[in-house]
Amino acid sequence: MKKVLKIGSAFIGIIVGAGFASGQEILQYFTSFGMMGIAAAILSTALFAYLGMVLMRLGSRMRATSHKEVIYKISGRFLGILIDYIIIFTLFGVGVVMIAGAGSNLAQQFGVPPVIGSLLMVALIFISILMNVDEVVAIIGSITPFLILSIIVVSVYCLMTMDQPFASLNILANEVPTTLPNWFISAINYVSFNIAVGASMSLVMGGEEKNERTAALGGLVGGFGLGILILLSHLAIFSKVETIADVDLPMLAIINEISPILAVFMAFILYGMIFNTAVSMFYAFGARFTKVGTRNFKMFVFITLLIGFGLSFLRFKLLVAYFYPWIGYLGLLLSVILIFTSFRMPKKVRR
Repeated sequence: MKKVLKIGSAFIGIIVGAGFASGQEILQYFTSFGMMGIAAAILSTALFAYLGMVLMRLGSRMRATSHKEVIYKISGRFLGILIDYIIIFTLFGVGVVMIAGAGSNLAQQFGVPPVIGSLLMVALIFISILMNVDEVVAIIGSITPFLILSIIVVSVYCLMTMDQPFASLNILANEVPTTLPNWFISAINYVSFNIAVGASMSLVMGGEEKNERTAALGGLVGGFGLGILILLSHLAIFSKVETIADVDLPMLAIINEISPILAVFMAFILYGMIFNTAVSMFYAFGARFTKVGTRNFKMFVFITLLIGFGLSFLRFKLLVAYFYPWIGYLGLLLSVILIFTSFRMPKKVRR
């Protein structure tokens, strides 16, 4: 059970990056649809739990060291190439967004120039990349419980102190700008985007677990836990939508309302969650092109981080609004193939 919770916690840590932890993703993907955001959160929970289980099971069965071998095995040559490039693009793009989010986090809470937070994140990622995958997974999983506790506390506070009825909040929430057309497509897009984000590192983590059942249960628990966090975050932001709709980091703004001291603590938790996703993205990106642990791997990641830092000066909020949905639409193909593979996996996929 301990291994299952460790894998599940790490899976949540991979997915929960700057966009989720800050509340910006939740605001645009769920809260912008008001009460129907609850339906979107429930649908996302079911899909995350199932696809998380499939990813971890595949990684364990094939002893994956990179996403490439698994993707080509389950997709075939033509689709494999397409999905491989989608994942590569996603890994690097989301890594850049995480660096940008790190800068926005420290800038909003402490008033420091965004470049400082971004540069510090680059340094932390590179130091972590020098370690092996077990150590990286342990780091990722260790921060996640603090975020879970924080979101539960914030959600309870927001629901207990809301000063408008749901009907009024629903009208305000529907005025929040979003690039998604409706709650159903938004939920599907959000899951497919995050599966594209988490697939590579999830497969590598699954490959480290020899017991296939343990890996699958870890993915299931992680996906279900992620869905619960989505629902709680949506309720918190929805109840305070009137005051936080225009900020880059809605969750941090809510916590500042509760207690400035608590907000400082939360800023560090958010920074840690941003780090979780960022290190996963760049680790998996480097593993796709070079052998992990070699000098070439370290140099490749170092150069990639420098390029990512240069691109991170684009505004974080705009990156989430426009870049994420496009990845969601592209990643839909991967989600469909994973669902299809789950039915034929016992017969077709072999180590």
